[in-house]
Amino acid sequence: MAILPILEVPDPRLKIISTPVTEFDDGLKKLVEDMFDTMYDAPGIGLAAIQVGVPKRILVIDLQEPAEHDHEHGEHCNHDHEVVRNPRIFINPEILDPSDEHSTYTEGCLSVPDQFAEVERPAAIRARWQDLDGKVHEEEMEGLMATCLQHEMDHLEGILFIDHLSRLKRQMVLKKLEKQRKAAA
Repeated sequence: MAILPILEVPDPRLKIISTPVTEFDDGLKKLVEDMFDTMYDAPGIGLAAIQVGVPKRILVIDLQEPAEHDHEHGEHCNHDHEVVRNPRIFINPEILDPSDEHSTYTEGCLSVPDQFAEVERPAAIRARWQDLDGKVHEEEMEGLMATCLQHEMDHLEGILFIDHLSRLKRQMVLKKLEKQRKAAA
């Protein structure tokens, strides 16, 4: 288990276009394990390999959505802290069929810490990717999963969520980040 340092803007490595994974070996498994450890520690719901300095087309995602409970007994239970872990690995992901319909989510990014902004993306997608063994998968996705996968896939092209904002909004986010860093220093 290793927590890797996460690159933050304006690190120029975040602009690198990641290359496809061709070797599905123990090195890949170890990197993916470390990426999950890093993402959960941050904490975040998605991480691209480039965010830990590895320019390969590898993403890990876990939306960590709240656990669904059976409340038929009517007792009041407080499960605020219970989330279901559903770690997912996407290697060499592609989007095959983005919907014409768009949705807007308030996005954040571990490489742009504690900053959030609304980004509009296709509401549903069909995605194709490989797993740790190189096996190909395809799935229709919508909602937060579709948004998160598109956000993480942007990293593979050297794009951050703030690149989707107007210049003015992007400058505001970066100024806030700078101020926050100065206050922390």
